[in-house]
Amino acid sequence: MSQPIQALNILGAPTAAQTSPAVAAENTDDGTVHEVVIVGSGPAGYTAAIYTARAEMNPVVIAGALDAGGALMTTTDVENFPGFPQGVQGPELMTQLQEQAERFGAEIIYDDAVDIQLEGEVKTVTLDDGTVYRAKTLILSTGSAYRELGIDGEKELSGKGVSWCATCDGFFFKDQDIVVVGGGDSAVEEATFLTRFGKSVTLVHRRDELRASKIMARRAEADPKLSFAWNSEVLSINGTDKVESVTLRDTITGEQRILPTTAVFEAIGHLPRTDLVRGKLELDDEGYIVCQGRSTYTSVPGVFAAGDVVDHTYRQAITAAGTGCQAALDAERWLTDQAALADEQAKAEQAAEAAAPAVS
Repeated sequence: MSQPIQALNILGAPTAAQTSPAVAAENTDDGTVHEVVIVGSGPAGYTAAIYTARAEMNPVVIAGALDAGGALMTTTDVENFPGFPQGVQGPELMTQLQEQAERFGAEIIYDDAVDIQLEGEVKTVTLDDGTVYRAKTLILSTGSAYRELGIDGEKELSGKGVSWCATCDGFFFKDQDIVVVGGGDSAVEEATFLTRFGKSVTLVHRRDELRASKIMARRAEADPKLSFAWNSEVLSINGTDKVESVTLRDTITGEQRILPTTAVFEAIGHLPRTDLVRGKLELDDEGYIVCQGRSTYTSVPGVFAAGDVVDHTYRQAITAAGTGCQAALDAERWLTDQAALADEQAKAEQAAEAAAPAVS
């Protein structure tokens, strides 16, 4: 079953195995300096790859070892991505974007970034297998990871009824009572999807109305297999070898009750995957990468960021793709400007040498 630690380890903090001297891979570095390396895939990373490849920048995409394609690889119907009037499956959309990037020459690497160094003109990205990639520019599109509730029973029963991915694990709970925690679009989508399998689905939300879009909320409220625990929070997940129930608390009265269930799906938001660049470029209070104005420029020259790692407002596939396009264009222009500056500096040095009096 899906667990949040998997998502965090793709492009976030390295695992103990990755950093242990006993098992660390020997670094391999052929010295090649690429025009651009893109860390992360998904709509932002693959769109950046399409644009930089078409600009003949020969991008290298560090897509991740397990979840290349990002969060949409675990999404069912994507109904609001332009160009798909009947909707499209998340994995299908990501496959098409990947193939489009490869068609123009992007190189896709299926491994995890475990170290990123941003000092100097050439940036480096080290992979889990020890390979080092050097680049004049970096585009960070590392996305976000699932947020946890941080309650008793959550870690102990992870993979034993606690999940963060309905499409991954819903099938295992056929004809059972399922709980979904959250109130946004993701939670409603998960709950609606799970009605295909469960005998019943209860959506637990801290408030008395959903934060999801109106069309998704109406669809959920009309589903006969879906009920709501309004003004409720989960205090604990109960069970020994598997989930047996959750303890709910009424956020208004404080009253507690036990709700029997065999599965708890959490859909309460995400955390930006910025562990590898923490302390190396500017992040906001929530850990998202800070960009300059309306651009994708970060606080480090030559480093750009796109997608959910910078966006805690919109978080849509189409907006992620848009920022991926922006990052590619910004990186291309930055390289052009740097080349122009270097050319001007070389001409100035040549002129200074020509004007200098000859030494007899």
